[in-house]
Amino acid sequence: MNKIVSKKTLSRRSFIQASAAVGGGLMLGFHMPDALAATISPKSSSTSTAVGTEINAWLVIDKDNTVTMRIPHTEMGQGGLTSVTMLIAEELNVDWSKIKTEWADANRHLRNNKEYKVMSTHGSQLVRLQHPHLMGAGASARERLKQAAAEAWGIDRSQITAKLGTLTAGNRTATYGEFAEAAAKVKLDKEPEISIDPTKWWLLGKPTQRLDIPNKVNGSAQYAIDTKVPGMVYAAVKASPVPWGTLKSHNFDAIKSRPGVIAAIPLKAVAGKRGQPDLQDAIAVVADSYYRAKTALDLLPVEWDFGEAAKDNSAAYYAAGHKLMEQKGQVSGKEEPKAAETIAASSKVVTASYQRPFETHARMEPINATVWVQDDRIDVWSPTQDQSAAITLVADQTGMDPKNVYAHTMFLGGGFGGNGGGGTGVTRQAAEISKQLKKPVKVIWSREEDLAQDKQRPLAVAKLTASIGDDGLPTALFTRAAWFSQDAMNQIGGATSDYGIYNIPYKVPYRQHERHNAKTHIPSSTHRAPGANQMGFMAEVFVDEMAIAGGWDPLEWRLKMTEGLDDFQLVFKTLKEKAGFRTDLPKGEGMGIAMVESHGTIAACCATVTVSRRGRLNIEKILVVLDAGRVINPHAATEQCEGSVCWELSHAWTGGLELEGGRFVNTNFDSYNLLRIDQNPHVETIFASSGGDKFGGLGEPAGPPAPPAVANAIFYATGKRIRSTPFRQHDLSWT
Repeated sequence: MNKIVSKKTLSRRSFIQASAAVGGGLMLGFHMPDALAATISPKSSSTSTAVGTEINAWLVIDKDNTVTMRIPHTEMGQGGLTSVTMLIAEELNVDWSKIKTEWADANRHLRNNKEYKVMSTHGSQLVRLQHPHLMGAGASARERLKQAAAEAWGIDRSQITAKLGTLTAGNRTATYGEFAEAAAKVKLDKEPEISIDPTKWWLLGKPTQRLDIPNKVNGSAQYAIDTKVPGMVYAAVKASPVPWGTLKSHNFDAIKSRPGVIAAIPLKAVAGKRGQPDLQDAIAVVADSYYRAKTALDLLPVEWDFGEAAKDNSAAYYAAGHKLMEQKGQVSGKEEPKAAETIAASSKVVTASYQRPFETHARMEPINATVWVQDDRIDVWSPTQDQSAAITLVADQTGMDPKNVYAHTMFLGGGFGGNGGGGTGVTRQAAEISKQLKKPVKVIWSREEDLAQDKQRPLAVAKLTASIGDDGLPTALFTRAAWFSQDAMNQIGGATSDYGIYNIPYKVPYRQHERHNAKTHIPSSTHRAPGANQMGFMAEVFVDEMAIAGGWDPLEWRLKMTEGLDDFQLVFKTLKEKAGFRTDLPKGEGMGIAMVESHGTIAACCATVTVSRRGRLNIEKILVVLDAGRVINPHAATEQCEGSVCWELSHAWTGGLELEGGRFVNTNFDSYNLLRIDQNPHVETIFASSGGDKFGGLGEPAGPPAPPAVANAIFYATGKRIRSTPFRQHDLSWT
């Protein structure tokens, strides 16, 4: 592997590093495990930097008692690096200051039949689903160390205590490092059980500073876009502005004499291949710098055939969606004829229709990938949420045996589901261009290309109807929902088009839900809390409408309608205690609540807003109450809740992709706005655990209830009911 060379130009990161070197650097007031070079630089993941004896795939212990933990999951700002380390360390029981980290080898993972079990990081699953084998790796190593000491000391393993890197039996003590080599040879008759009882945890459950933060503060953290290898060239790419359009022609002669330009390479879609990382028709211009490549691409004459999709627009999709709301759809669960019958016979009925637009991921780090195809080896630097997926798709694109493809794990500048499974076609693009040029190639998408060619959250429409009884509570609820996804996909990630509406917990006597999966040419994919993010908004705004129609306080309504469901009762009662929710604030002020369950976690929000007479919205505060079960790092969990609230409010308040002529027209931050710092509300998080052995997700659930809580608060502030997003499109002025 050729040596990686560093940037020579002064960047923001190099400025931070230089400033720290001459004094005035930031001193961090806590101690944490060191992050090794493999964690913070584009270093080959095929060779471990750990020194010592490998106890299992996750652990290497050195004679000086340093423990290197191999992290098979990505770090995209969610604290995954720290979570994995904590889970292993809890069972190993090792001094936190003696831990180092490095990324696990994705090539080894695939060679050894998925040795790390799972490398994908998505769906709030890291702690929720992977904690058994991660904690098990630490427990297994601990017991093997104890067994090695027991054999050396001639006693039973049960007589030995392992604590903070030290083995003790009576007056005998030894460090883990002293018995590491012997422990590596031990085979246990039975793997030990892990402890999920928080009262017995010594590390988990304690607020712990994230391991990635110092490197991000001092500028040493390396992202895929920072990759630089000898002889590397740059490619700017433009796919058909209307997704799945056809490249008809391009005139390379018009730009080939421009400075630094090397080639123009057409990229072609493969018939029948329309998955997340598959190629679309595109043209790539390659040059000796990205600026030169992008400038030349902008001047390149290109002709496209957009096809029938060029007729599509947002208004037409909304109209089609509302038309579907009058047609029978696929029934979720059991058919319940009495729902429609009860509503038809009722003297009091409430009904409302809702809609939400396409939304994009808009990651902080622009979409990029670097691939170096050589005769006997391929190296990949891709900001993917699954390093092993980068290997398999590059191997597929180039025809190389996967055992000769090496993915280098990098920090991700945001993910939100957009980098799962390869996420976009950028890694295939880089692989194909490198294969043709026989050079390492870095492909970077412009922000416009990013937003236009991202895999979008589906546009969605819903209609909800309920009958209200004499007690003001619903006697029946009939709902329909539709989303417009590529090729009418029924499922995106773990969600279907009924998720967030059909699974509401409220005890309505007669209930029926129907869903439609409508077709669009727009590529679709998971977005943080898929399904729950769109449909949860519609369901929880309608819950308020039902409550008000029946003369109920919205919070008391929710408490009444979840009686007997102890976990929901706990969340709502905690919200009632902590939020001070009320509906009688002065005009222009409002509080609203909402609850959405997703990823094994119940999350409720109370939003406090003010709206000026001219309609200027200010979200003062979002209080979040969650039942996520076991919370292993309250510090990181709180940050995740804050981040997911801001993420969802960005889309619901200021976002919203606009489709015209089959293409998106607001493809940069001047027209697709994310939350500005002065708009960011104060977010307070409270964990209310119902107990048991529950491990709920925390990266996503706090997001979905925030927009409906704000919409409900706007109603109390202005009297105006918000049934669509983004909020920026509504006139909120009042008199």
